[in-house]
Amino acid sequence: MATDNGKVDTRDILVLGAGQLGMAVLRALAPRIRAAGNSITCLVAPQMLNNPSEQEKANLEELRSLGVTVISLDLSADEDSLAEAFRPYRTVVNCTGFVAGPGTQLRITRAVIKAGVRRYFPWQFGVDYDIVGRGSGQPVFDEQYEVRQLLRSQNAVEWVIVSTGMFTSFLFEPSFDVVNLDRGTIHGLGSWDTKVTVTTPEDVGRLTTEILLSEPRIANEVVFVAGDTISYGHLAEVVERVTGRTFEKTEWTLDKLRADLAEAPSDVMVRYRAAFALGDGMWWDKSGTFNERRRIKVTDVEGYLRARLGH
Repeated sequence: MATDNGKVDTRDILVLGAGQLGMAVLRALAPRIRAAGNSITCLVAPQMLNNPSEQEKANLEELRSLGVTVISLDLSADEDSLAEAFRPYRTVVNCTGFVAGPGTQLRITRAVIKAGVRRYFPWQFGVDYDIVGRGSGQPVFDEQYEVRQLLRSQNAVEWVIVSTGMFTSFLFEPSFDVVNLDRGTIHGLGSWDTKVTVTTPEDVGRLTTEILLSEPRIANEVVFVAGDTISYGHLAEVVERVTGRTFEKTEWTLDKLRADLAEAPSDVMVRYRAAFALGDGMWWDKSGTFNERRRIKVTDVEGYLRARLGH
């Protein structure tokens, strides 16, 4: 990736994906890379170029204005095809999520290793999969744990994992059903004391950029960031204070959520609720995070909600 003096090599960077997270990373990273006189490329799905939605058209226009080169490849391609596409790049930042279904992240990671990429930021923008381990009832989490094991089992590619918690907006996603602003309901997962770490995509983009460019170079390390770490009880207080409304508050115990899971084992949101009710691995103290140590200002839950409501 770079010489052994801890310098960062900013040449030949590839970002996978131009969705919510990919765009947030590119908005922060591209100007810094271009200012250093280097190129940055984004790999998108073929349909984004061939038949883009209005949002995708806007994203492509923004990427052009940022000076980002756009290439396309279907990430469900086999490992060899992916490796061939990755080979020209020194750093790969994976912002794709599970767009191509189960096994995607392991296949991408194997392809990165096969391609001889020097430095890899895997799609691990989430919870602490080391603590969660295998068998959480969330197959996505199992695969993420296996990606970590694969990266640690080799020494050809430097890796950096950025642990962010869930996206802040997910707490307010009606289908997740923790905070439903329209219905005026709040559900505490596990208990009101259970905590969760959250970060906005914009902050993840900025912090990932700072971590990538940080010298001495960060390598083979899990870096924790957090916009906020909050209990479901405190979340309820914040929501009621900011909105000026009284919400109907219900604690959903682990037993209740496990019973729901037994009834609907393939329901993704039911699985997520059961996982986040566990607490362990879903949160970390904000005081020890990269952003706190570097004194980088981030958006907490209250700030996010005030901005969303236009307060």
